[in-house]
Amino acid sequence: KIGTKKIKIYFYTCLIDAYIIFFLTFTRINMSNNQNSEITVKAVFLGIILSMILAGANAYLGLFAGMTVSASIPAAVISMGVLSLFKNSNIRENNIVQTAASAGESLAAGVIFTIPALVLLGYWDSFDYAEVAKIAAIGGVIGVLFTVPLRRALIINAKLKYPEGVATAEVLQAGDEARKGKKDDGSGGLKIIGLSSLFGGIMKLFQGGFGAWSSEIAGATVITASRGSNTLFGSIFGIGTDISPALISVGYIVGRNIGILVVGGGLISWLFAIPIYSAIVGFEGDALDSAWDIWNSKIRYLGVGAMVVGGVWSLIKLFKPLIEGIRASLDALKNNASNENIPTEEKDMPINYVGIALLALLVPVFLLYVGIVDSLPIAAILTVVMMVFGFLFSAVAAYMAGVVGSSNNPISGVTIATILFTSILLFALLGTGSGVGAASAIMVGAVVCCAAAIGGDNLQDLKAGQLVGATPWKQQVMQIVGTISSAIVLGLVLDILHTAYTIGSPTLSAPQATLMKSVADGVFTGNLPWMFVYIGGLIAVALILIDLRQEKVGSDFRVPVLAVAVGIYLPITLTVPIFIGGMINHFGKSAGGSDVSEKKGLLMSSGFITGEALMGILVAVPIFISGQKNWWPQLSGMSLLGPVLFLVMIFWLYKAVSKK
Repeated sequence: KIGTKKIKIYFYTCLIDAYIIFFLTFTRINMSNNQNSEITVKAVFLGIILSMILAGANAYLGLFAGMTVSASIPAAVISMGVLSLFKNSNIRENNIVQTAASAGESLAAGVIFTIPALVLLGYWDSFDYAEVAKIAAIGGVIGVLFTVPLRRALIINAKLKYPEGVATAEVLQAGDEARKGKKDDGSGGLKIIGLSSLFGGIMKLFQGGFGAWSSEIAGATVITASRGSNTLFGSIFGIGTDISPALISVGYIVGRNIGILVVGGGLISWLFAIPIYSAIVGFEGDALDSAWDIWNSKIRYLGVGAMVVGGVWSLIKLFKPLIEGIRASLDALKNNASNENIPTEEKDMPINYVGIALLALLVPVFLLYVGIVDSLPIAAILTVVMMVFGFLFSAVAAYMAGVVGSSNNPISGVTIATILFTSILLFALLGTGSGVGAASAIMVGAVVCCAAAIGGDNLQDLKAGQLVGATPWKQQVMQIVGTISSAIVLGLVLDILHTAYTIGSPTLSAPQATLMKSVADGVFTGNLPWMFVYIGGLIAVALILIDLRQEKVGSDFRVPVLAVAVGIYLPITLTVPIFIGGMINHFGKSAGGSDVSEKKGLLMSSGFITGEALMGILVAVPIFISGQKNWWPQLSGMSLLGPVLFLVMIFWLYKAVSKK
């Protein structure tokens, strides 16, 4: 114990030095500034700056609304605008910038979903800048390293869609064509992206900034059963939709099947679970408020149970492609050593370097946990648990990003599963009398959440890179650059926001962190709704059996369990617009839409996502800088305009994709 503090200081200093050496070694030979370069001086500096800015803005959004926005497309648009001022910019250089910038945004999600729970538990009085930076950096870098073999397993072997990665590539390609002065194929290219971005941005500005209308339309009713003059029971039935062009666009990109499955999960909660629970237990007050209370405190845990079982099943299914991905990485290492030619788009970071780096990172993870549990054996156990769950859920997050996109990736769900398991383990080791059990579980979950958040988002970027001919290992280097850069600022951002608003207060409620705190604390206090977790697991088993049957009969409509689990866990208001977008895709094709109109729909969807995400960040920046939540002037009397514009956007997208 005498030298623990000195050992930590020495090790983390060495870690920073290693990062600097690593970065310089991998980038110095590629810092040229020609038409074919990827990692350049201006790309590195722009990537670092954007990763810091987007991480800070998304930290506020996540603490305020419980969700973050994917920054791949906004970062690509900003990058194209800035790099267009230089003579020798190119599409792969733009891709490198958005890769680093989006890593910062995704790391923010991992941090704000978990670390504030340590303050909410009372374990921390305030945010320790150094501790937050260490947790974020360690978890983020581990997430990047885990994605190296996952790229081959999921993008090349499993051939997942990665809708936002595809959309990002479309944005980059449209911008590159415009820069070169090429004519498009009739889809409209950058013009379509610009118009739809403007539309999505204006809607977000008026809704999120000026408060002109609510972000969602929702309602609930009570259906009663009576005998004579006696009311036997009343069941709440509710439904709603978020007025979000971005969510419609995500639904369009993922298509009909996933859209149906996601909303199907939502209907399990709102058409069956909430009515049954309200009929048996009863409720008080407004129907819609009661429905949300029931969903948040009980029904949502069905999704937790389904995700735990679904995550394990997904890993079982992914085991073969994961092994093949690792084997392919080892083969690539041997080929490289024997000077055999390897295509540029197949060059990952050498798998032996990845293994060495992961082994080295066991040391800071161990030191992190020693500092909280003050027990070497338990800290060693937690280190192993973190690495196992980190890889497990990085794979699950990467898989789900390929199915529903990183914006709708259930990062908080897999983190809950980690915290749940770790809490049970620590409860067995430490007992109820321990004051650090829940905090230790949160700390494990924080590193896993950062790794999983990075894992899901990075695969989107690697998919975009594959489509534009980028070099994977260069993207992986820039992912580490973006991760470290954002980790440096996130501790400061949390401290500033906590000072200005008090995280956990009604002003900045931190819904996801509050849920993490409830799960960890619930295990040690006995307040966790275990019955709902178990029922969710049984639902997942039933869905797995249905999917196996669909596979056996050769059906093209499969039932991936995690897609439904996401729907159970997410609010119904988020799953409905995803479903609508998927059906627009389906009916547009059925109406005879051509390949050009299908591409136009993809570009338009990319624009809606870009506009809403960019404006969501811009709306948050002055609030973050000024510390005044009411910085934007508020407009009233425009509540109907939002739904009208939402319907106009749906009609516009459908007409574009159904045009023959």
